Amino acid sequence: MRLVDWVAGAGGELLALAVPVDCVCCGAEDSALCPACTSRIRHLAREPFRAEGGAPALMDVSGTILLPVVAAAVYRDQLAQGLLSFKRHGQHQLGASLARALAGAVRAATADADGFVLVPVPTSTAAYVNRGFSPVHLLLKKAAGHLPGVAVVDALRKVRPSGAQALRWTGLSGGQKGLGRGARSQRVRGSMRVVVRSRPAIAGRPCIIVDDVLTTGATIGEAARALHQAGAKVRGAVVLAATRPPDAADPAPGARMEPPKRP
Repeated sequence: MRLVDWVAGAGGELLALAVPVDCVCCGAEDSALCPACTSRIRHLAREPFRAEGGAPALMDVSGTILLPVVAAAVYRDQLAQGLLSFKRHGQHQLGASLARALAGAVRAATADADGFVLVPVPTSTAAYVNRGFSPVHLLLKKAAGHLPGVAVVDALRKVRPSGAQALRWTGLSGGQKGLGRGARSQRVRGSMRVVVRSRPAIAGRPCIIVDDVLTTGATIGEAARALHQAGAKVRGAVVLAATRPPDAADPAPGARMEPPKRP
């Protein structure tokens, strides 16, 4: 999968050189992302923030943090347009700006800490076949270039439902868009596992889950469950964007990640 992602990214960049393109955000000619919109994305991501307060699946009824999450920016404006284009239309040349923002969030989350392993959230087979690449894996590969010494382990895979799990999915076919908190949690429960060959690389090590967009937190919660089950010490997650901005009700100011109060 990593080789296919690399080939897809390289092919997209070569195509961009041969075919005239317009900025996906403002329509300016000759660039998939013009200098002004590139600057705007950098500005939006200048202050990573703690985002789990807007993800109900990552908080219990008393407001206790189940898993801390650091977001590079709020999912809006040029960042949202750029990410959608990157994911849906193969605008791989946008990856540099988006990956830079993601790397900034990783640095903010792991300040004064080392030895972390970054684990990307897996894409579904259907989404991979449809796009021809995994957006999260491509972004993390580019972001790793800004994070010397940080290990990336592609440990998680999606699994098909069976038995009682398949019954839970009845009536929830398709993607998660449009589903509420409970439906999303039900939709992803038991949907990930750690591949056997990756277990030694994560067992007993502090891991940070990496995803593109945080909504309810159900997907990140499922990834954490699978990693915990394989013996990893999940410290939190980092996302490129969160659908809710930080506010006074957030559980902790600033972006630095600390271990959750509950495993």
